[in-house]
Parts: sequence; C-alpha cells; structure tokens
Amino acid sequence: MRLKDKVAIVTGAGRNIGEETAKLFASEGAKIVVVDMDEARGHTVTEELNASKAETAVFVKADVSDENSVKNLIAESVKAFGRIDILVNNVAISDNLTIRECTLADFQKTLNVTLVSQFLMCKWVGEQMIKQGDGGAMVNIGSTSGFRGRDSAIAYAAAKGGVANLMRAIAIQLAPYKIRVNSVVPNKIGSPVGQQDFDPTRPVPNLVGRAGFPEELAKGVLFLASDDASFVYGENLFVDGGYSAMM
Repeated sequence: MRLKDKVAIVTGAGRNIGEETAKLFASEGAKIVVVDMDEARGHTVTEELNASKAETAVFVKADVSDENSVKNLIAESVKAFGRIDILVNNVAISDNLTIRECTLADFQKTLNVTLVSQFLMCKWVGEQMIKQGDGGAMVNIGSTSGFRGRDSAIAYAAAKGGVANLMRAIAIQLAPYKIRVNSVVPNKIGSPVGQQDFDPTRPVPNLVGRAGFPEELAKGVLFLASDDASFVYGENLFVDGGYSAMM
C-alpha cells in the first residue's frame, strides 16, 4: 500500500483521469477528497469508493478557479480527514478555437480553469502542508499541447505551456518545506478535454497506435505522488505513448 493513511485531494475526480486516479489512490490506502463541479458525478465516484471501504472518500463541490472556493475546499478536506498529504490538479477546459475565433473572454476562462486553478490550489494546499510541517506531494496534469504549437485551441495551448513552467517554479519554492511538485504530461488519454465519451479505437499519432486509457495515466500520477518518487522534483513526466518522441 503505497499511500496508506495519506489524504489526497483529486480535482476533476468525477470522470476520466481524475476518477481513475481517485480509485487507484484509494486502492493504495489513501483517503480521497473527490472534487468536481458536477455533483452527480462527484457523488457517484464517492459512493463507489466508500462501497469498497467505508469512510474512504468525501465529496466537495468546488470551483478551483475561485480563491474563496479553494479555501473552503481545503477547510472541508481538513475537517473531514485532519490533514492533506497529496494534491492532484486535474481540472482543465479547452477553447478549441484559433486566435481569430478566440475572444478575450474565451481566452481568460480557459486560463482561469486550466492554469490559475493550479496556482490557487498549489498556493493554499501548500500553506496547509507547510503548517503540518512534514511535507507532501503535488502532481499537476499538463499536456503535450503545452510543448508544441497547434492549429487550434490557442488558449488551451497557452494554459498548458504555463502549467509546465508554473510547476517548475512551485517545485523550487516549496522544496525547502519537503513538498515535492511534479507534472504528468498526457496526450489523448481517455475522453477529450471537457467531454464524457471515450473512443479507444480512434486513430492517434503515437508509437503505440492507440489512445491511452485513464488508468495508464493514473499509474504515472501514483508514482509521482508516492515515496517511490522521493528523489523526483520539478519533473514533467510524459505519459503519451511516445507522442513526444515524434514531435
């Protein structure tokens, strides 16, 4: 049990990568704070986790792009389980627009949900971890879109580019408090950003010849969140079927 007695916040845990990460963490002994804006999905995942083992999970509805909502989320997490050991920043949306189509409002909304949310969560969860005094681990979900140009999704590409270097800066600044900060970088894992349906047969340009499954990314997140990665700081771990080797 790699996460025995650890408390983990997983944002966007109502489906896809977040859901599979929450389930994998719980199977490794962690208590889970399931965070989502969709109450039905969040409650469903929480109930499934608690069906396996009572009092394993709590659901908190939170807008992680809003500072007051983030502070309330942290307070509710501590109230439920007494502490926070792990943070997984998974929430994101995509604009799927070109620069000619994207309005300032579109651009700002995508940045707020995809990038600003990670700043806020790392900032305030970091303060809780520092208060606890025994470190912790943060894993941010990036994207290969943050490492290449695209012919669409101008705001998403900018936000995920920001995620990569925001993580590095936070890693440097929180390392003195024994808080490890890293990112995983997927490409076409599970359902598209903001969508529910997953077609595992759709063709994708990688070395495997298929889309990735959410549980495959979750295993990378687990590695970075666990003591197995005790000497890993500020790393962007690509879990992309070899797509980045072809960029």
